[in-house]
Amino acid sequence: MCSVTEQLAISTLTLQHRIPDDWAADPWAEVRPLIDGVDILKAVHPEGMAPSRRHWTGTAENWPLAVTKEPRRVKFAESPCTAGCCGALYVTIRREGDRVIWDAWENTNNIIAVPPDFWFDATQYEAELTRAAADRSWEEPVDTVARLLQQALVDSGWFEQWGCVLTDVSPRREEPDMPEDLTSPEGVDVRFHEVQASGARARSYEYELFTTHDQPVEEQARQLAARILTEDPRKTAELKEH
Repeated sequence: MCSVTEQLAISTLTLQHRIPDDWAADPWAEVRPLIDGVDILKAVHPEGMAPSRRHWTGTAENWPLAVTKEPRRVKFAESPCTAGCCGALYVTIRREGDRVIWDAWENTNNIIAVPPDFWFDATQYEAELTRAAADRSWEEPVDTVARLLQQALVDSGWFEQWGCVLTDVSPRREEPDMPEDLTSPEGVDVRFHEVQASGARARSYEYELFTTHDQPVEEQARQLAARILTEDPRKTAELKEH
């Protein structure tokens, strides 16, 4: 940890949306941090994925890189196969006056290298988090449909009416190098489960919906939402085996 007399040079944070090569691990874009224009993950955790765009919603204090009143340890990057299997990179984020500090790095990946400590101007740092959370420029049509559909389903309260909880809404991307019998066309996956009494196994369901490049994304989202919001979703979705 640096003392006041040992302050580092002030760095600039830039958050860049990137759809991972291995998007099956998480179909949403990752929000990748660049420090002074440099992707620091490449050197210390080359297989690591930064926190998914799915986590950059809600209030600012819940965003992955948010700085709060108390220092907090954050999972900065994780291997596609989970941290427990192939490791992750962690950092402690704290604030001192008008500075945001990243330090106390820990790398549980087999490379074990860690980045240096970084200091940021708090105003620039928080503005960049806000900008990235509002950024839609990275979205492909399937991402926009998934986002609009998720918002429509959340706002409707539909699943709660049937004793269910909406678990996930995700884009499903085409896999051009995969045989047709091993992949599904581009679309959106909607998952939900029943609420059961404590100890009972909850049944899970899924809609595998399809998108097109021939219709406006707003219209597609409305049509897909209408399909779900017609009757008991437990009757129209596919029951998933545990």
